[in-house]
Amino acid sequence: MKFVDEARIEVIGGRGGDGCVSFRREKFVPKGGPDGGDGGRGGDVIAVADRNINTLVEYRYARRHRAKNGQPGRGSDCYGAAGADVVLRMPVGTMIYDEETGILLADLAHDGQRVILARGGAGGLGNLHFKSSTNRAPRQRTLGEPGEHRRLRLELKLLADVGLLGMPNAGKSTLIAAVSNARPKIAAYPFTTLHPHLGVVRLDAERSFVIADIPGLIEGAAEGAGLGHRFLRHLARTRLLLHVVDIAPLESERDPAADVRALVAELKKYGGGLERKPRWLVLNKIDLLAPPERENTIAQLRRRLRTRLPVFAISAATGEGCRELMDAVYRFLHESSARRSARHEVKAS
Repeated sequence: MKFVDEARIEVIGGRGGDGCVSFRREKFVPKGGPDGGDGGRGGDVIAVADRNINTLVEYRYARRHRAKNGQPGRGSDCYGAAGADVVLRMPVGTMIYDEETGILLADLAHDGQRVILARGGAGGLGNLHFKSSTNRAPRQRTLGEPGEHRRLRLELKLLADVGLLGMPNAGKSTLIAAVSNARPKIAAYPFTTLHPHLGVVRLDAERSFVIADIPGLIEGAAEGAGLGHRFLRHLARTRLLLHVVDIAPLESERDPAADVRALVAELKKYGGGLERKPRWLVLNKIDLLAPPERENTIAQLRRRLRTRLPVFAISAATGEGCRELMDAVYRFLHESSARRSARHEVKAS
């Protein structure tokens, strides 16, 4: 199934049914009085978060969603039936914006979360409601109200604990395939990843977390160059970023230190707090270097970057160092969850 993470739709609530003007007509009951019922309310358009859906592809093609209208009232005090709701199932992590104002209407962050996107109109009143001591034969009624009409923009942010980022061909797809159940396309050329991938890393029966891989970034991504800028928002919900660096590039003009600095600059330009997220450097492809050269290259890169970030050396192709990296990631996530729970307890007390 094609991955779609953005769509535009139109939602229309059902119109309320009209009220009825009617009078009781029965044998031996002269002047039976008004008995016109109310119209039924229009149906709502409702969004529901569903963890079994992982793409917005359905809404790329079905763009107009209208709920059913309410039925009009009838005589003999019969009220009209309410219009049926339309339920739109969307992936967990979908953010719903008003297309015209840009206001965020809903953030479907939890499975089963329900949000009304367009309310149905109220039903009209029948003449039954207008009778009085001075108006015994009312012929007044009200019409049903129209439902809400909105144009919406749907934006999907993947829910992952850890996000992979890096330059094209840094080995992100190979890494996520080596440590998780994700199976992205892997090839010896850049931009093989054209859309994000989610994978579950299972260290054992009780320890697991979710990792996300996005297309590679290039210099100028914040201004729209390349593909990765379209998917940086998927990293907004992650708790840790793994910055994958090709430590043994095949092109002689490629400089790993310069690649690191360029990507950090793109994160700052993009904004959204990504540059402040915890980030680790993952030096990949150490299998292409002999042990003495490997140690010298890593030490030289540390000196040039002058960074205090945690640094891990791995080979995603052979699996060397991957288990140690995943164990460290799980410990970080577990400790951060414990600290967050402690803060919530202090606030609650």
